[in-house]
Amino acid sequence: MQTHPETMCAFVLTGHGGFDKLVWREDWPTPEPGDDDVLIKVHACGLNNTDVNTRSGWYSKSVVEATTGGAYDDVGQEDPSWGGAPIVFPRIQGADIVGTVVSVGRNADPTLLGKRVMADAWLRNWDDLSDESSLGYFGSERDGGFAQYTTVDFRNVLPVDCELSDAELATFSCSYTTAENMLTRAGVTAGDRVLVPGASGGVGSALVQLAKRRGAMTIAMASPSKHEAVQQLNPDVVLDRNPARLGSVLQAACGQETVTVVADIVGGPAFGSLIDVLARGGRYVCSGAIAGPVVNLDLRLLYLRDLTFYGSTVTTPDVFPALVGYIERGEIKPLLAATWPLKRLKDAQQAFIEKNHVGNIVVTMD
Repeated sequence: MQTHPETMCAFVLTGHGGFDKLVWREDWPTPEPGDDDVLIKVHACGLNNTDVNTRSGWYSKSVVEATTGGAYDDVGQEDPSWGGAPIVFPRIQGADIVGTVVSVGRNADPTLLGKRVMADAWLRNWDDLSDESSLGYFGSERDGGFAQYTTVDFRNVLPVDCELSDAELATFSCSYTTAENMLTRAGVTAGDRVLVPGASGGVGSALVQLAKRRGAMTIAMASPSKHEAVQQLNPDVVLDRNPARLGSVLQAACGQETVTVVADIVGGPAFGSLIDVLARGGRYVCSGAIAGPVVNLDLRLLYLRDLTFYGSTVTTPDVFPALVGYIERGEIKPLLAATWPLKRLKDAQQAFIEKNHVGNIVVTMD
């Protein structure tokens, strides 16, 4: 069993608000693994919307605007996190870790020692997987990976046997498990036509690849400046992110003016046009609302077209092992937009918020 330093470098979130709430520390205590935990030396950690939204308090019902990453004047103190319960501060964020297991608790799998691993971010009651009341999220209800070391239950990690770099691997966990869960909820198969707004982002680019993997016709929506990069994911069609007459554009590009599935993490003002192009019996699945959480819905469309709406957050335990298998077999590829050193997390997060990138942004510890 390897030794590790008593203190480490970490970015510590001290409360809800702007970047001033993220504090760089070089003397933070290195965590000790519990009986069921592994201690991981972190090599890379991907950024995602949950980090930004938790810091800013965007999950609060009192906030109705698009995600900006800035501080809000009114953040409800009872519901400012993804789970509706207050976050315990200080907290180290960061869910998408890749690192090496350097110590194991007495109940943990000893064969993990020395292995390069990824982590499933969902913190579960492993004695009762149907118990959703005790669910948590890595980097939210438990300290995560914006640090040199972190601990997590050994059942949350899996070794990954592939040639990808640590930073490339760190683009997958949150985005791709979210996307795979969305497609599973909506029952996407080879016969579907799947529309993906926000296809240039982490979850959006994952949706394109994973829907294609299932054999579905995949229609990606993104800003024109990002079309060339999105084409690397091999969608069947790439459209502008908000065309004026979406049905007509679909007809010209695909030969049909409707889709069977909308896989959405954008929301906002374009919501109505997305619902308008759902075919009878179509499915809408949502796992985000970066353009705004409050939308207008004509209930006549919902019931007259026999539409089904799915909310998708908590993944089933089989999703993460399946994702690792896709990676190891080369069935999906990383889309690494940029890397930043951990000490420049604020700069990395600002770049993430500006959304000029395609894929995901990662901080590294090396």
